[in-house]
Amino acid sequence: MSTPVRYVSIPEAAEALSVSEKTVRRRISDGTIEARRIGSRTIRIPEAALTAAGRPLTIAAAAR
Repeated sequence: MSTPVRYVSIPEAAEALSVSEKTVRRRISDGTIEARRIGSRTIRIPEAALTAAGRPLTIAAAAR
């Protein structure tokens, strides 16, 4: 059985990486951060993609 993938929103990713939401969107656009579109507008980022982006993942427990 595989482990379910946890996805985070753009604001959560920005907080975890200590960058702006605009920077996260730019990095998604240039392919530096992997993301998935859910529906027509919602974008989610796998937690593993944040770790691969270069900084350890530290999402506040309150955001979960």
